[in-house]
Amino acid sequence: MSTLARPRHSRVIAGVCAGIADRFGVSPGTVRLIFLVSCVLPGPQCLIYLALWLLLPQEP
Repeated sequence: MSTLARPRHSRVIAGVCAGIADRFGVSPGTVRLIFLVSCVLPGPQCLIYLALWLLLPQEP
């Protein structure tokens, strides 16, 4: 497992989902699908995504 950081590869928007996928050893597509499905539920998912975009460091 790697550290939680936004990778420079396999990005779609900001690399948040790809970074989470790399950290936990799952497919980036799976994390993106889970995020999209969670967006139909009430909650702060988009705000959390934006916060992670700002707080997660970029991979060196």
